Amino acid sequence: MSTFTLTHQVNDDDREELLAGLGAYNRQFISRDNWGPLSVSHRDEQGMLRGGVIAARKGNWLCIDYLWVDETLRGSGLGSALLEAAEQEAEKMGCLYALVDTFSFQALPFYQKQGYQPQMSLPDFPQTGMQRHYLTKTLRPEASR
Repeated sequence: MSTFTLTHQVNDDDREELLAGLGAYNRQFISRDNWGPLSVSHRDEQGMLRGGVIAARKGNWLCIDYLWVDETLRGSGLGSALLEAAEQEAEKMGCLYALVDTFSFQALPFYQKQGYQPQMSLPDFPQTGMQRHYLTKTLRPEASR
């Protein structure tokens, strides 16, 4: 007899098996040749991390997971420099576009200033009165959609 198990904790073995099955299916359609991590970090003279980007290359896309700048350096241009470094490296690696998401209380104007275009917003995410915004940027102007 088959069973369903509902839990609020993910079983590591189940997670691995599920991801393996999904990965096997997806490999029929998607090449993983241009997939991999990409990060940029900035440390001060004392070696303290003051900002960074954690992202991934997924085919034609640079997917930015996190961009953080120490509060004392916000507005200094460090965020723009970190983002530009990630974009340039991704473009060298074959990426045509970039994708980022940000919450309404975070950095929407910053990304728009960097040339990112809003694609969609989710209202009341993660809480009532907040939004999650998804933005994209064409890294190679000659790239067409």
